[in-house]
Amino acid sequence: MNSHDQESRTVVNVLVVGAYGLIGCGIAQRLERDGHKIIGLGRDIAAGERVLPTIRWLSGDLRSLTEAHAWQPFLRDIDVVVNCSGALQDGPKDDLEAVHHHAVSALAKACVSADIKIVQISAIGARLDATTLFLTSKARGDAAIQKAGVRHTIFRPGLVLAKHSYGGTTMLRMLSAFPLVQPLAVPDASVQTVALDDLAAVVSAAVRGDIPDGFVGDLVENETHSLREVVASMRGWLGFAPARREITISSFLTRSIAKVADGLAMLGWRSPLRTTALRVLADGVTGVPSDLSSFGIPAVKSLSQTLAHMPARVEDRLFARMSLLTPFIIATLVTFWFLSGAIGIIRANEAALVLEDVGWPHVLALGSVLFWAVVDIGIAAAFAYRPSAKLACWLAVLVSLFYLVASTLFVPHLWFDPLGPLVKVIPGIALAMIARIALETR
Repeated sequence: MNSHDQESRTVVNVLVVGAYGLIGCGIAQRLERDGHKIIGLGRDIAAGERVLPTIRWLSGDLRSLTEAHAWQPFLRDIDVVVNCSGALQDGPKDDLEAVHHHAVSALAKACVSADIKIVQISAIGARLDATTLFLTSKARGDAAIQKAGVRHTIFRPGLVLAKHSYGGTTMLRMLSAFPLVQPLAVPDASVQTVALDDLAAVVSAAVRGDIPDGFVGDLVENETHSLREVVASMRGWLGFAPARREITISSFLTRSIAKVADGLAMLGWRSPLRTTALRVLADGVTGVPSDLSSFGIPAVKSLSQTLAHMPARVEDRLFARMSLLTPFIIATLVTFWFLSGAIGIIRANEAALVLEDVGWPHVLALGSVLFWAVVDIGIAAAFAYRPSAKLACWLAVLVSLFYLVASTLFVPHLWFDPLGPLVKVIPGIALAMIARIALETR
């Protein structure tokens, strides 16, 4: 590789594509512990440096890396590329065909000429006849790697479980956090899991050369579980009481929720409840366990073994509950700020009377009411749009504090209003601050 004998080297330069994702992060950390030099590639370097501050980061968007020459700047002095990139569904920032197929095909062609090995993290069920673009595009990417003639190994993990959480694993924790009852859309869906540390260990073996080039296999436990069993196990792992009653969500309501989630994706909210996730789950997250014993690699841990190897902490329970509450928190803030502005516009003259009673000219009072009503609606819009939601939290706090200070100066009697219009601003400030924390995704 790059004119060096792979087996004679103790340190390998590894480019991990998508290194700040759930899988990419775990793999990068394992390879770094093994003494390799890791370079991370991702769209958001700031997020990468928060997650993995000890590695070098390169900025790149796979949607623009669909030609082999575009990869060359990222492949200098690289021995192995581990591709952990992926997206669930097309959206404003995601193009499945570009990310899963065209960019991977271009990467494979670039790696052939540079004699660089690819370790591809695909997905269980990736087949050309699958029912979702997520899986068919993954399959086309896998096929492109095999066709290119590049040295490669391809692993197709099942439902990946890890100490940290993102995407589908966050959905499991959210479901597990429901108090008393357990709502489930497809309770009998079949699922096989794999621990992230098992996946990372197998990738590490492939980087070392312990797994032969050309190997393609599923990484799943031997047992198959229903979604009901998986969620019940997660509840127990998190320390939550067993659900007293299971509520099966109808197919109509499930589709409706998924369509709403798809629509919210256009606003940047990448919900794990989108149509693709539910379709994949309904089809089953199952495969044929690969026998890696001939390479000196033990079998993948079972679900119970995986959970036993990563005891839940109080922060895991808090994260599960916050993940469940976050959609309601954001919806509450959007509604609160929008109604505040809309009512201010509709009843502007009546609101202006409060200021006129303390000596403000009508024009100035009315203009102030309308101006801040528009500001309120703007904050609601900022909360609704995921890329600006964090900023909206701070704007909500600052504008609320301004309202309190200005009201204290000009209309202090409102503090003693029996309906408490000023007192009620304070919980809104607290809720915005909680939302800011809840919006951290990695």
